[in-house]
Amino acid sequence: MSKRIIYLIDDQRKKYAYECIQNAPEDYVCTIQERTRTLEQNAYQWPYLEGFSKQLQWCVNGEKVWMSNEEWKDVLTSAYEDDVMPRLAAGFDGGGVVMLGRRTSKYGKKKFAEWMEWLIAAASLRGVEPVFKNNAKKWRDQS
Repeated sequence: MSKRIIYLIDDQRKKYAYECIQNAPEDYVCTIQERTRTLEQNAYQWPYLEGFSKQLQWCVNGEKVWMSNEEWKDVLTSAYEDDVMPRLAAGFDGGGVVMLGRRTSKYGKKKFAEWMEWLIAAASLRGVEPVFKNNAKKWRDQS
């Protein structure tokens, strides 16, 4: 039996999943989880993160600097998760500090949609406009 992904969207597919479990060889694994975010959802966050990186400086090591999209993602996901006390690790060679951030790739579709609502609101509160390129705006207009 090869790997199977079954979307439990109706009783027929649930029955099929049950049959697959019943017929699976010993030592196989079954995982049931919420559907993960889509590639379209993932792509939609980046114009907002780029907007933050191009339009807003942030205090890092005591001075205001321009941060990358990825650095903004770390700051914003930490705020979204309401990390009053984020996890901090020592740098590999003992110097500096690394904030251990959250990963939106682990969010299910619902949580990712909530993250996007929060991100859009945070951008609006700071006067940050998203920087749309290619098909991201097209997808936004269709949703």
